[in-house]
Amino acid sequence: MRTGSEPSTARSPLRMRLWLSLWGMAWAAFGLAAFLVTGRAGWATACGVLLVVAVTDLCLVVRRLRQGSRYQPGRDVPPYDPGRRGPGR
Repeated sequence: MRTGSEPSTARSPLRMRLWLSLWGMAWAAFGLAAFLVTGRAGWATACGVLLVVAVTDLCLVVRRLRQGSRYQPGRDVPPYDPGRRGPGR
């Protein structure tokens, strides 16, 4: 049920994503090191790819957190028109 106060009471999942990406980075780095030491190149590659994904997600989350909750796009982005609906809606 909507109360009408959703915009002021909404919570962003960015902080949770920040901690999950840090957790994922730590485990992926540990797995990468462990599999490199044991000589399992396939698993080390998989952990390396996962590490890259986690670092990329962390960078995106930090960027969005630094933009702040009142971020507005530039003048080149047209304003949102809630009355206009696309075809088939």
